Amino acid sequence: MDWFTESGYWLSRLVFQRALAAVYLMAFLTAALQFRALMGERGMLPVPRFVARVRFRDAPSVFQLHYSDRFFAVWAWAGCAVSVALLAGLDSWLPLWGGMLLWLVPWVLYLSVVNVGQTWYAFGWESLLLEVGFLAVFLGNDEVAPPVVVLFLLRWILFRVEFGAGLIKMRGDACWRKLTCLDYHHETQPMPGPLSWFFHRLPRPLHRVEVAANHVVQLGVPVMLFTPQPVASAAAALMIVTQLWLVLSGNFAWLNWITIVLALSAVRFPADPPSVPDAPLWYEVTVLAVAALIVFLSYHPVLNMVSRRQVMNRSFDPLHLVNTYGAFGSVNQIRYEVVIEGTLDDSPRAESDWREYEFKGKPGDPRRWPRQFAPYHLRLDWLMWFAGLSPGYAGAWFGALVERLLEDDRATLRLLRRSPFPPGTPPRFVRARLFRYRYTTWRELRETGACWERTYVREYLPPTRLEGPVRRG
Repeated sequence: MDWFTESGYWLSRLVFQRALAAVYLMAFLTAALQFRALMGERGMLPVPRFVARVRFRDAPSVFQLHYSDRFFAVWAWAGCAVSVALLAGLDSWLPLWGGMLLWLVPWVLYLSVVNVGQTWYAFGWESLLLEVGFLAVFLGNDEVAPPVVVLFLLRWILFRVEFGAGLIKMRGDACWRKLTCLDYHHETQPMPGPLSWFFHRLPRPLHRVEVAANHVVQLGVPVMLFTPQPVASAAAALMIVTQLWLVLSGNFAWLNWITIVLALSAVRFPADPPSVPDAPLWYEVTVLAVAALIVFLSYHPVLNMVSRRQVMNRSFDPLHLVNTYGAFGSVNQIRYEVVIEGTLDDSPRAESDWREYEFKGKPGDPRRWPRQFAPYHLRLDWLMWFAGLSPGYAGAWFGALVERLLEDDRATLRLLRRSPFPPGTPPRFVRARLFRYRYTTWRELRETGACWERTYVREYLPPTRLEGPVRRG
């Protein structure tokens, strides 16, 4: 090892890069398959409308210069193609500068998507992927050993992800301090997975152990990332185990997987590294300059972590170079779900033939067991969870969703599991109702086969047609 590189992390870098390419691929695939209904020209939150009111310097994106649905599709599928090339190891066949440019491409492509994604892309893992992806540009390829400073900065991101999440929990909902949050979190999380029902039914003392272990991993273990090996590898391994537990218990898009990817960069895998020359001077200068920039920009996340008014998932610059993270500072004790229904009747009444739209991931039919979708991100399903918390979270897009259903919009219907109406036969009216959902007990599950029990709460949206809502006497 020279002063700048660490050959012992040769295999760690390889595993990290291929795993990151896989996460990039999932992100671009999600964008390519969902954008048209969410933010296309006729989407619920159209990109052209957004860029007309937001300056380029506030949200730098190629779509500020030109937008069409066809152009976005080409852009997203190009991201998929580059991700596949990186997954296959094309960067290792290029000279050092060529490999760096190849890693820069998906970062630029995805930055353009995120910066016009609006509410659909307002999740912490979007900024996390961009922050990690930016540092991956400077990690090098087979021509140099991994730079120590970049490895350190990757651990710095992982530290902020875990420690920030731990702090927001301790400062937020009292249930985290009382060790009771998991008494209901598995039931009320945004999108349950196929095993979430069983996690919820674990004995309550085990839930206390889960929460206590989470505090240890998020508040104590991250400090160990900056200790010598093999302690740092052990700390990263503990984080990986915790993230895999979360993968089993719910659908959190690629949040858990990108955290695992980060942790892999801190694990020192036993391997005999090849002999390579020292890093060229231009590379050393570039990496050190980027490191200095990251350290400077880290001021805001550090200030946020020590603040009593800590916020979650905030980007402090339009390039998402350094961000703050956190999750579930508060945990809901009751699950509410918005159920959307339509009818072909000319006059909507309570006894009309109301048919329910089924979503792919969010709970609907009480007898339908949740599926595993993560790391794929069902963006509309996630936002529907927020809509159940408060109509204010859905004000920007929910009306447009109802309008698209009344129009029998194909792109929107492709986001759903099933429409209750035949193709080409849109409903005359659509309504939305709010239900309280709870997991059934073991006895109820055996007797009914239903994993959910739901209770009507109130009307969420009155029967609505394209011309507007209908007033009923």
